[in-house]
Amino acid sequence: MSYALTRTSMALDGFTVRAMDELSRKWSISKAEVVRRAVRQLKEKADQEERLPSPLEALEWLQSGGGLVAEDAARFRAEVEEERKARRYWWEEA
Repeated sequence: MSYALTRTSMALDGFTVRAMDELSRKWSISKAEVVRRAVRQLKEKADQEERLPSPLEALEWLQSGGGLVAEDAARFRAEVEEERKARRYWWEEA
């Protein structure tokens, strides 16, 4: 992979430095690559979370049918009713 690099400096706490060293050795990559991978992964996660609906939007979607077509709902309801009838005991028959 070829890309332009920018040198930067930052202050890191002891745990972060030890974790970065450990991952660098474990994966046989540079410490800079550990940071690049971590930032890339966090950015992808943040982007994915942005695309998710808010809890209120999700609730509104569910309350409006959640993408279920009326015909599919009726077919499912009929299947469930048939399944329930098949499990009844003889004394429960109407």
